[in-house]
Amino acid sequence: MSSTSLAVPSLGLPIARMRSVFSADEVGRKLAKLQQGSEREHEGLRSVYERMLERGPQRFAVKPSGVPDMAQLYGQLPNFGEVLDDVKRHVALSQDSDDHLELTPMLLLGPPGVGKTHFAHQLAGLLGTTASLVPMSSMTAGWLLSGSSSQWKGAKPGKVFEALVDGQYANPVIVVDEIDKASADAQYDPLGALYSLLEHDTAQRFVDEYAEVPIDASQVIWITTANDERGIPEPILNRMNVFQIDAPDLEAARQIARQIYQGLRGEHDWGRLFADEPASDVLDQLASLAPREMRRALMTGFGNARLARREAIDVADLPHPASGKTRIGFVQ
Repeated sequence: MSSTSLAVPSLGLPIARMRSVFSADEVGRKLAKLQQGSEREHEGLRSVYERMLERGPQRFAVKPSGVPDMAQLYGQLPNFGEVLDDVKRHVALSQDSDDHLELTPMLLLGPPGVGKTHFAHQLAGLLGTTASLVPMSSMTAGWLLSGSSSQWKGAKPGKVFEALVDGQYANPVIVVDEIDKASADAQYDPLGALYSLLEHDTAQRFVDEYAEVPIDASQVIWITTANDERGIPEPILNRMNVFQIDAPDLEAARQIARQIYQGLRGEHDWGRLFADEPASDVLDQLASLAPREMRRALMTGFGNARLARREAIDVADLPHPASGKTRIGFVQ
């Protein structure tokens, strides 16, 4: 990522401050109570408390040292311009101050394959933190986010607890993917934890149902994705900025394909054996694919061109689309 920008400070290294994500005293008291019981009683919970005390409560809270040059991201994700503008505004508010970076939770609304999850990982890289994915389409119980009671067999902490206690950062990006697919048949509401987690004040003392120790989740950067907002409860929608992400038009899709081509070429030593730019007809063929499929198609194309000892990928080097397979393509 470029470290300079016109009329804005250099990004440089992220600014890192330490922030406590839990109280070691509270954990110590919980552990002392457990140790009064039998050796095997709550063995897993005891191990969790011991790990918390061993690691300590301090985590990095990072933010860019200035408004970063996001030109590369605008180029890679031309259909995310409105979202990137919002990120830039929030970063600008936190610069030249002691405030932590706060991003309003966001919902990325759009068809599958337009790059919503890819954007989340790119944002984490831009901000200098990590990203965790919580796929709601596979969620069968509400405890994946908030943990399950230690009284239950096979119980364990939830994803929020794991990201903050087992991770290095107080402000990780957590992606709640396909939030509209949360199972309506679940015994417990899969989205129930979000009512408090998406509110800054209540998130400061979020209690995981397994550990039963307050965790400061107020700095978490929340990104949710959905294909259809009608499956999302209104109180949760009201806690987020909603952005409609459309499939890219032809020129934007060609631009995405070119960026992925150049990225793959630059990431590998074998990239020096290939032309700087892909052919126009190759870009046209790639533009008919969803962004998530372009990388796989290009890897096949690079391999076939290399087998033929050519420095340029031909359209024939790209994989043929499976018959009947749905393709996002571009919008007219």
